[in-house]
Amino acid sequence: MSGKIDAFSRFANAVSKQSGKPGTFAFAVGAVLLWAATGPIFDFSETWQLVVNTATTILTFLMVFVLQNSQNRDSAALQAKLDELILTSSAENELRNMSWND
Repeated sequence: MSGKIDAFSRFANAVSKQSGKPGTFAFAVGAVLLWAATGPIFDFSETWQLVVNTATTILTFLMVFVLQNSQNRDSAALQAKLDELILTSSAENELRNMSWND
């Protein structure tokens, strides 16, 4: 099971990094413009509208999980680093025991 989790984490990390690049945004804008340009060819039919609606809905749904995975791993890494800094510094006991959940 660990191999599957690691594979998904690598996949999520790669997708997360790629989705934040300007080229990816330009590709998305180009895809929308291409879709819009085909409107007259398909007489702006319901099917034509459904294509972009379905594609963007599915993509958004899947991206939520991919980006959440990346964010969870980043938060865990940051928390581990902060914990080490607090433990190795001369921080007050009050700061060491502080939690945002209290």
